[in-house]
Amino acid sequence: MTTATFRFHRELNEFLARPQREQAFACACPAASTTKHMIEALGVPHTEVTLILRNGVPAGFDTPIENADFIDVYPPGVMPRALEIAHPLRAPLRLETLRFIADAHLGALAQLLRLAGFDTRYDNHFPDDEIEQLALTEHRVVLTRDRELLKRRTLVHGCYVRALQPDAQWREVATRLRLAQHVRPFRLCLMCNAPLRRASSDEVSDRVPEGVLERHARFVTCDVCRRVFWEGSHWKRMRARIEELMDGAPGNPPVPASG
Repeated sequence: MTTATFRFHRELNEFLARPQREQAFACACPAASTTKHMIEALGVPHTEVTLILRNGVPAGFDTPIENADFIDVYPPGVMPRALEIAHPLRAPLRLETLRFIADAHLGALAQLLRLAGFDTRYDNHFPDDEIEQLALTEHRVVLTRDRELLKRRTLVHGCYVRALQPDAQWREVATRLRLAQHVRPFRLCLMCNAPLRRASSDEVSDRVPEGVLERHARFVTCDVCRRVFWEGSHWKRMRARIEELMDGAPGNPPVPASG
């Protein structure tokens, strides 16, 4: 049996048993254990780790653990970003094409992400197996409050969402993934997650309330649910909502105007 010493940093301590938090501790490791195996055996999902140091040297998830090793495990944003980039544990995210899938507890967050222009799959009946498969085949980041879901072997990118309120959840995810520069509101249907497209007044004339055609000339529609949107009071409330969410976000640019 191999014995190694582990030290988990910052918020990763939340996943550990209380006696192991905020300190280095020795742990017996089964033969041929890797860093990933032991990190998850101790309770920490691999998706929450961005840097591993084995005896002070960057290591990967598949690094074998040897007797007397000292393993430091870091979450995002603790060590210099250049070090994380130079020694990646997984393929980097492409923020310009970032897509999400949210589990059953994060429906309100899914709507906020769609409002901000981020493609986000959500269905409160998705079983964990389907979330895992969609994340794999569609290259989506899994958002969840279920740490066991994030330990699934095929998952590459995921976020454990700590906050309970939707606005706080948005800010947590936006900060961790640096979303502020990529917000493009009014691109997606909040209900369907389908792209919105411009539509002529003739096309939507039978789907808008009486009088709207006289007051508005610009329309967009969802081809899935056939809802129609125009720059009325609801549109203004949604824009104000985006401004509110962006307020105080790191790297916060002005909210882009709708197409």
